[in-house]
Amino acid sequence: MRATIAWWDLSGSGQTIDSLREYLRDEGVEPWERVHGMRLKFWISDRDTNRWGAVMLWDSGADLKQPMPPNRATELIGYPPTVRLACDVEAIVEGVHSGRLIDRGLAFASEGKS
Repeated sequence: MRATIAWWDLSGSGQTIDSLREYLRDEGVEPWERVHGMRLKFWISDRDTNRWGAVMLWDSGADLKQPMPPNRATELIGYPPTVRLACDVEAIVEGVHSGRLIDRGLAFASEGKS
């Protein structure tokens, strides 16, 4: 399994964590549901450092060069990620939880789906 991480410092952008959260809610999540070999994608933010990003987990044999949904985050932010990493996943564990992760997170909290 592989992980890819894209992390932006938003200091040079007109975008904010709130505006990018709105983008996720309105259009950003759904296109990724059809990406082959991607196990999970989650978006992350840190208000204290004004950073925004995403983490993706991929099947070992996934074609990471396949056509991906348009990278609207880069377009909206105005520049490529400040940090982009690809690495092997050494282990995964899933704890006891309440169920599916789909439509979870702060981007959907205002719609009662958190």
